[in-house]
Amino acid sequence: MAFWLFKSEPFKWSFDQQKACGPAGTEWTGVRNYQARNFMRTMQIGERGFFYHSNEGKAVVGVVEVSGLAHPDSTSDDPRWECVDIRAVCDMPSPVTLDQVKAEPRLQGMVLGTNSRLSVQPVTEAEFLIICEMGGLDAKKALG
Repeated sequence: MAFWLFKSEPFKWSFDQQKACGPAGTEWTGVRNYQARNFMRTMQIGERGFFYHSNEGKAVVGVVEVSGLAHPDSTSDDPRWECVDIRAVCDMPSPVTLDQVKAEPRLQGMVLGTNSRLSVQPVTEAEFLIICEMGGLDAKKALG
């Protein structure tokens, strides 16, 4: 299983809005970066990821799950742009900030700390478990 991180500015799309979509989830639209799009093309249903609030808060605030495979992005007429569907799984009990990630030696290679502008990015299993630990989230709950 692969793990991911999805970034959104909370004033545009927040984790509370994501949770309000319920178990069906919703499209993760608006990605206009080839590398991020290519990551979404590899995603499988059931893979887990973090929901990260960028700009305001700069923190991992929840866990999400891929609920729909890559398909055309409904917000674009350009067939190059695709998206996946994601659904909220649970809140991060204590949000894990970007500063905390950068200060944690075990996370020195994490993409969030080295390329924080990428809106969809891979997370290793070890990184996923460390972030869960830092945020006070039982890994069993995060992994379902």
